[in-house]
Amino acid sequence: MTAIKRISKIIVESQLWRSIFRHGFPNTRRNQSLAVLSNVFLHLHPVSVRKSGVRLSYTWCMGGVSFFLFLSLTLTGVMLMFYYRPTAEFAYNDIVQLREDVAIGIMRELHRWGAHAMVITVWLHMYRVFLTGSYKPPREFNWGVGVILLKLTLLLSFTGYLLPWDQLAIWA
Repeated sequence: MTAIKRISKIIVESQLWRSIFRHGFPNTRRNQSLAVLSNVFLHLHPVSVRKSGVRLSYTWCMGGVSFFLFLSLTLTGVMLMFYYRPTAEFAYNDIVQLREDVAIGIMRELHRWGAHAMVITVWLHMYRVFLTGSYKPPREFNWGVGVILLKLTLLLSFTGYLLPWDQLAIWA
C-alpha cells in the first residue's frame, strides 16, 4: 500500500471526515433521508416534510434569524463605514454627527440594535442545540463551527461596543 493510499485511508476513516461526510450514495430510502438531513441545502429545502417538523415553536429558525441579522449588520456596517473614522480624536464626534446630521443616521441605531439581537439569537440557538443534544456525533464538526461563530460574534460585538469611544467604551 502506498503512502498516499494510507494517508487517504486514515483521513477517510477519521472522526472529522465522518462528521462532515456522513453517509454514502443515496440509493435506498434510508440513505435518501440521511442525505437530506446531512445536506444544508436539502435540510433547509427538503422535498417532503413531516407535519410535526413544520410546527412553529419558540426556538424555530434561530439560526435563520441569526443569519438574517448578520446580513443586515453587514449592510448597515458597510453604509456606516463611509461616515466613521476609527481614531481616538474623531470617533466620538463622528458618532454624534452621524446621529444628528447625516440623513441615514438611523442606520447606526439599526446596526446597534441588530448587534444586540444577534448576540441574543446566537446564544439562544447554541442553547437549543445543546439542550437537544445536537452536538453529539456525528455532528460535532457543526458544533465546533458553531462555537467558533459564537466566539466570533461575541468578539465583534465587544469591539463594536468600543468603537464610539464614549464613556461606556472607556470603562468597558
